[in-house]
Amino acid sequence: MTTRDTTRESIWTPLDLESEGVGGADELLARLGEMGPDELARLLAQEKGLVFRGFGVTPDRLDEVLDLLLPNRLAYVHGNSPRTKVGSNVYTSTEYPQEFTISMHNEMSYAHAWPARLAFYCQIQPGSGGATPVVDAELWLGSLDDEVRAAFAGGVRYVQNLHDGYGLGKSWQDTFETTSREEVEAFLDPTGAEWQWKADGGIRVTSVRPATTRHPVTGTETWFNQADQWHPAGLGDDTAAALAQILPEDDLPQNVTFADGSPIPAEYVVQIRDRGLEHAVDVDWRAGDLLLIDNILLAHGRRPFTGDRRVLVAMSD
Repeated sequence: MTTRDTTRESIWTPLDLESEGVGGADELLARLGEMGPDELARLLAQEKGLVFRGFGVTPDRLDEVLDLLLPNRLAYVHGNSPRTKVGSNVYTSTEYPQEFTISMHNEMSYAHAWPARLAFYCQIQPGSGGATPVVDAELWLGSLDDEVRAAFAGGVRYVQNLHDGYGLGKSWQDTFETTSREEVEAFLDPTGAEWQWKADGGIRVTSVRPATTRHPVTGTETWFNQADQWHPAGLGDDTAAALAQILPEDDLPQNVTFADGSPIPAEYVVQIRDRGLEHAVDVDWRAGDLLLIDNILLAHGRRPFTGDRRVLVAMSD
C-alpha cells in the first residue's frame, strides 16, 4: 500500500510505502522485485525519499534488502563523522551524543565523489525523539538570503586535520580505512585535494568544492556543502569558544573557508544551519523500518533522543 500525506502538495514529505499486512523481509523483497531497479530509481528521483514502514525487517535479513535498495554498496572512506562498521559496508549512524541535534547535511558533500543514495535502517527504535529529519535541498537553497547564496557562488575550501591515532576528531587510519600512507595518497591523488603529512604523524587535507550541485536526472540545483558543520560557529558559542582555547583555527579537526581562503561570517553559518532545520520534515522510527533517500535532492540530520536508539546506514553510487 502506498500512502501520501494530505499536505504533500503544499509541504513536501517522503513517500510512505507500507506493508500490506504480511510483513517481514519476504514481503518487502517481493515488492522491490516487482518494482525492479529502473522503477525504483524513477520513483526515488520523483519523490526524493521513500519510507518502508511496517515490514519489520530483522537484522539478519537486512543485507538482502540492501542488495536491492543499494546495488553497489560503498565503504565510508574519507567520511568525517564517527561511525562503527557493523557489516558489509553497513555502518552505525553518526555516533554523536544523543542529547544533541545533528544539523542537516548531504552525505560527503565535501568530497570529490559522494554516494547517490543512502538507506537508513532502524534496528532499535528510540525511547523518545530520535527522528531522522530530511530537507528538500532545493528548498534549503531557496530559503537562504540572496547575500548568502552570492557569497558562496565561488565554492568552499575544506581543511581536515586527521591525527595518527591520538587527538581530537578522527584518525587518518579510521577515515581512510587503512594503515598505509601509500593507499591514502593513492586515494587522494585523483580527487583534486592537496595534502601534507605532518611531523606528528597526522595529515592535513585541503579541498576546494562547489557549494551547490545539480541532480544528474532532474537537473535540480541544490544546496550541497557542509560549511555549517565544518565551521566553528555551527557548533554553538560554548563549544566554539572551548575549541578556540585548545587549538588554533588552522589545527581544528575540520574547518572551512570560502574557496579563496577568506573567512565565512558566523551569521551566514547560523542562517544556513537554522534554515535547513526549519524546513526539515521528521521521519520517526519504528524497529524494522527503512528510509531510502536521494543524497543530492535531500539532506538529513538527527533529532535528540532518550533511551536506546540504533539506526544503521549504508550508501551506494
